[in-house]
Amino acid sequence: MNSNLSIRKVWSIAISVTFLVASCSDETTIFENPEDNLVKETNQLKLDNSVSFERAGVLDIYEDPISSAKRYNATGKAEQAGDYPLTLVAQIAPPSFENGENLTATHVALNGDYGYVSYNTVGQDYVGAVDVIDISDPNNPRVTSRVYFTNADLNSIAYDAGYVYAAGGVDSEKSVTATANSVVVKIAVSGGRLNTSDITFGFQEGFNATDVSIMNNNVIATSGQDGFVVIYDKNDMSILNEASFADLRSVAYNGNEIAVLDAAQGVSFLDQSLNVTRTIGIESDFGIDAKRTLDFSNDNIVVAEGSKGAGIYNANSGSFVEYLPILTSPENAEQGDIVTNGVAVNENVLLMANGAGGLSLNENTTDNTQGVGVIELTGSINYVASKGDYIFAASGKSGFQIIKLNRPTQSLVSSCENLASFNGDSRYSVPAGEEQAYSGSKRFNSLTVEGTLLLCGSWTVKDDITINENGVFEMNGTIVVGRTNRSRDIVVKAGATLRIEGSVSIYGDLILEDGATVEFLGDSTIAVIWGSVVKAGSATVTGTFNDYFNKF
Repeated sequence: MNSNLSIRKVWSIAISVTFLVASCSDETTIFENPEDNLVKETNQLKLDNSVSFERAGVLDIYEDPISSAKRYNATGKAEQAGDYPLTLVAQIAPPSFENGENLTATHVALNGDYGYVSYNTVGQDYVGAVDVIDISDPNNPRVTSRVYFTNADLNSIAYDAGYVYAAGGVDSEKSVTATANSVVVKIAVSGGRLNTSDITFGFQEGFNATDVSIMNNNVIATSGQDGFVVIYDKNDMSILNEASFADLRSVAYNGNEIAVLDAAQGVSFLDQSLNVTRTIGIESDFGIDAKRTLDFSNDNIVVAEGSKGAGIYNANSGSFVEYLPILTSPENAEQGDIVTNGVAVNENVLLMANGAGGLSLNENTTDNTQGVGVIELTGSINYVASKGDYIFAASGKSGFQIIKLNRPTQSLVSSCENLASFNGDSRYSVPAGEEQAYSGSKRFNSLTVEGTLLLCGSWTVKDDITINENGVFEMNGTIVVGRTNRSRDIVVKAGATLRIEGSVSIYGDLILEDGATVEFLGDSTIAVIWGSVVKAGSATVTGTFNDYFNKF
């Protein structure tokens, strides 16, 4: 999906605005605690059933064929183990209720143990929702709160200091309080629960509010199609300043200055008084009413430019740096649906939400940005957010998907620093009689151990791990094997040893043959077995550990 607002909806709004106002707004109307047009979901079972683990587990990355050819074909070597051992934690289905059956995920905000998700409706209906998701347990995310908006689309969301701020559009003709069609909603949230008794609505001109962000003690919101960038006082949502633009799509704040994306001309940098300090002219086709975002990345700014991919510009000089193309075009996808809708930066990772083209991962290096590949996800990816060890990808009618980066902790990195970094085949085998030890963070296709292998770091294995007779496999850190819809096993054969300190997740079975040994070390080791523990009579399991699903 590459549009948040249908043509019919735009014209409907245009007509209503004609009757409501004839000039630019000079104030924002605030309404305190109106709970009309809000429905709070009270059925916890319905919220629980929104979470699906059907495809949870190891994610592959379909690598850029050009860079893959350079690395593999030119050398004649087997495919190497890949970087970025990602796992899909879960998928969250979009909300559905009477007269609200076509909601799509539009935006995600991450803070601490919670993710906050906004939804809208494609077409002329104004229906939206907000979800709160508890991600404190990476093995069991939960939807803890949901509010339906029966007369408002929500296109963007932000969180700050106990409040959610959502921006979208409202049908002012059906509202007794709305004075314009662009709305910013402030809702209290505590312990993962939305409180609709503590809510403030603000309305500003423009056909639809497109984005919202937090700037110190203020809130910034943009509205498109003859709209404004508006600064509100975060405490009472009173207007502090506003400036008009032709067609705003997104806003970003880097701690010093504001950047807005205007589809009519490009990027404008503003001071905190909303004076334009400089601009970057961009002639890309940003589409009609399509979601497009921008994000700061160190000294650069990254812009979602539709079919061109992502454009990177120097934020200080405005000079063009490079384009990041959309890496793959899936078969049978409409070319017009393969567009970059959103971008997100998390340390050295740059993510691109490419609609039907999926979610691509790029790596920022000292000199440039290298395309890694497209993450193995389902659905059209309309928006992406990433913070800490998580990626949230909004997938339209598929809801959104929670991805774990599985980055090693700093303490784990320190404990592994004396080991050589792994740089070997994706289908790796340790021969009998050999002792090998490595650190790192890699994606394997399979592991076979006949000698002794120590891995320290974060690892995923797409297929099985087999520890053959008298082999020893030791793992310090995190390892994940298989996925729910493609179950794979760890097999420990006769006389072999599996030694774990950290976390092991198996989307399949742990099979222990006669004489096999599993040793859990440390005080906080966890074993997450989605299948079964198949244990022969003389196999042994020792140590203290958290048997997450009680399979031992």
